[in-house]
Amino acid sequence: AEVLRGNISVQNHCYRGDEMAQMLDLAKEFGFTIRSFHHGIEAYKVADLLAASGTAASIWSDWGGFKMEAFDPVLENAALVTQAGARAVIHTDSPDGIQRMNQDMAKAYFAGVRAGITLTRDQALRWITANPAWVLGIDRWTGTLEAGKMADVVLWSGDPFSVYSKAEKVWNEGWLV
Repeated sequence: AEVLRGNISVQNHCYRGDEMAQMLDLAKEFGFTIRSFHHGIEAYKVADLLAASGTAASIWSDWGGFKMEAFDPVLENAALVTQAGARAVIHTDSPDGIQRMNQDMAKAYFAGVRAGITLTRDQALRWITANPAWVLGIDRWTGTLEAGKMADVVLWSGDPFSVYSKAEKVWNEGWLV
């Protein structure tokens, strides 16, 4: 009932494009919105539908093929979703992977660039900052560096898109940690 009233943002675990399209049809029919499809291996196949509905795709940079519904990944997934005008989010299920989100972001970014997709570094950074904050409904408070917002900040030794860069300093809730 709270979903139908708009008080709960729907986070839908869904791999395949046909399933995402079906869920978007259901949402339209019953008057609710889906905030994001998580694990959207085939989000690139329905990127236009995601953009039209304002639904994000929370996806891996390069995972796939590990079970039947994950058999059709492309490395350009996030870039294609972004190109269509939808929000892409790079995510992980791994406690190790969360420590290298910048590398996952970079892998997805450069896969898109190699495929000829026009992307900015700012768009790629949003895959791990502003877009996840929006998906969670907390973008008023975090996700971008703006006066009055909460932020954790990392100072890199070099380009954050490089595997050779290290986190030199981290500020969490205003404190150097």
